[in-house]
Formats: sequence, C-alpha cells, structure tokens
Amino acid sequence: MQSILPPLRAMQAFESFGRLGSVNAAARELGVTPGAISQQIKLLEEHLQMPLIMKDGRRAALAPKAVTYHAILSTGFEKLKQAHVLLAHQASELDIHVSGLPTLLLKWLQPRLHSFESQYGEASIRLEATHGEPDPAFLDHMFRLTYGSVSDTFPHSRVLFHDACFPVCSPEFLKENPQALDQEYLPELPWVDIDWGPEYATVPRLGSWLTSLGLPEPFSKPTSVHSLSSSALEAVANGQGIALAQLSFASADLGQGRLIRISQHSLKMPEPYYIYWGPLTLESKMNRNFLNWILSESSN
Repeated sequence: MQSILPPLRAMQAFESFGRLGSVNAAARELGVTPGAISQQIKLLEEHLQMPLIMKDGRRAALAPKAVTYHAILSTGFEKLKQAHVLLAHQASELDIHVSGLPTLLLKWLQPRLHSFESQYGEASIRLEATHGEPDPAFLDHMFRLTYGSVSDTFPHSRVLFHDACFPVCSPEFLKENPQALDQEYLPELPWVDIDWGPEYATVPRLGSWLTSLGLPEPFSKPTSVHSLSSSALEAVANGQGIALAQLSFASADLGQGRLIRISQHSLKMPEPYYIYWGPLTLESKMNRNFLNWILSESSN
C-alpha cells in the first residue's frame, strides 16, 4: 500500500458511498454522475491496492477490511466541514456564537435573551442547537451550553445550574383525569417518555420518580418517546399524558398555564448544566458581557 495520500475526490466519493449506502445517493450528494463515483472508488482501490467494495447480489457494500478505513475517513471529512463552518462564522459579523443542547437553548436561554439586550444593547447572536459536542479545535470563538461531566474535558467551564424534575400534565388532561393529583394513581395514567440516549442513562425518567416514592413504574407503554425534552413537553401540553419535566425547561409553560405541576415531590438531576468556551473566546468584550450575564441569570 502506498504511503502517499490518494486523490481527495476519490476519498470523498468513497466516504459518501459508505455513509449513504449507494452509488446513486453519493452521486446526488456530490453533484456528479453515478459513473463518476464508481470511477473514483476504482481509482482509490487501485491506489490502496485492495478492494473496498463487495457485491451482495445486486447490492454493493463496504468490504469488511474497508469499514474501519471508512470510519476514519468520515471523521476526517466531518472535521473539514467543521473547519469550513467555523471560518464562515468567524468571517461573519455576528457578535456571539452559542452552541447548545436543543431544549436548553429553546426553553431556557431563548426566553432570557431579551434581558441580555436590555443590559448590553442589541447583539447579533447565532444559536446552534445540536447534541454533538464541539471539537476543542473549533471552540475558540464560541460558547457551549451542555449537561454533565463532558465539560470536564475543556479547560474553561462554569456551572450554570442544577435542575430538578417533577411530573406535569396539561389543564385539559387534568380535567379529564382529576386522579392525576393523587400520586398513587400516576402509574396507571397515559404518559410521555423522554429518552436522551444511552450516554445519558442516569438522567431520571418518570419511572425513576415513581420508584423514589415507593410506587411501581408505569403500568403501560408510553404514548410516545422523545429524544428532545421540548418535543415531549409539547406532546404533554397537547394532552397526551403526564411526563417528568425539568423545571428549567417547563417554567415558561407552567407560567403560561399550558402545563400544570401535579406533585411537589421532585428529583434532582444527577449533574449540573454547564457553559464552557475556548481559550480565545473572551478576547471579545461582547463575549465577556455575555458570559457575565448568563452566569448571573443562572443564579437567579
């Protein structure tokens, strides 16, 4: 195998094919013909002196020895995309760039931003909602709002707040199910689940809250399962059932009467929410203002 890197176009065609699963899909993504994709993959195979694609009937897939190679290529192309996006952000005239967990931005930060502008004047703020944590190499000009110990991997971070969870439902649901105010009946009621994924296995769910009171877990399957807390709260506000809500995410809907807290018993989240940032982020006065402001907001 040659040590010189293969042509970039050949690697790009192979990466797109492996990720999308077909020559036609890769061609559409890259704006070329299927024949061009096949030609570039063949060129890469010749350069590496090994087969990358295997045929299973009429279907083509990655050869077993090519799977790890493809995964590493995908990581590299993803970093190239991040570098391009970062450069575009730096070249823009936006004052502040904030990346964050989607519901944290939507339900906690967004309703508060008017307070920042009232103190420091109008500012152009980019809010990027994503579950993926930024690569440290691309963090120098942005803030990240996230949950838990992932912030420990970055040198500059501060705790925002430690949240608590309790069950909620809509006024209409409570009218039809007044027994929801009696916690003994909660395991019997329709419910909405929130599942952030296996990396957040310690985050409480409705069953955790019930067992903390010595009650059984819900008797039935959830009416729906949501990876976003904001989506689950909308389902609850529309009357689908009860759910375990976080105070920081539900406070606006509670204040507006769209949701009702049906128990005063709460569970504390295992870890706090954090803000972290890169070494050069605070060179900007506007970013320093934003950090001071958000830390004061989080303590209220």
